[in-house]
Amino acid sequence: MKLEMKDSPGQLVAALKPISDVGGNIIAVIHQREPDQDTKTLNVQIVLELPEGRLENLIAILKGQGVHIQRIDRERLLYRRTVIIIGHLMHTDLSDTVGRIDSTGFAEVSELSMSMPAVNERSSSRITIKALSKNDMESALEILRKVSDQKNLLMIEPLEEIA
Repeated sequence: MKLEMKDSPGQLVAALKPISDVGGNIIAVIHQREPDQDTKTLNVQIVLELPEGRLENLIAILKGQGVHIQRIDRERLLYRRTVIIIGHLMHTDLSDTVGRIDSTGFAEVSELSMSMPAVNERSSSRITIKALSKNDMESALEILRKVSDQKNLLMIEPLEEIA
């Protein structure tokens, strides 16, 4: 969510409290302290998780407090991990490897970059996976570990913590 609120003491807390009141979980808050000089308002970006069906209630509470909601984006896959896989990726069907993650319904490959030095040499790929939850991420990584073992690929993990 991107919110616009009055630049006065307690406004940020007042905007954050309803999130927990409706059962939400705050993941990140980006708050730039410099108010807009014309409107005397602040912009705040909040990354949050909400149980299904609670968004409308949250919107009503925030509007009732005089908080202007500038934008709401929905991101289904909140957890992200990046791994490197080294081996004969094209010869072992990289499309199949990616497809095994994408077909789960709870995770998908969101980024893939690859280096192929020569036809008969091993290639390397940086693969970023997004998943619905930490448990789903671990399941997706376990699928990738098994595929790597089956195809004799080296999997290097993780390049970052689960966020």
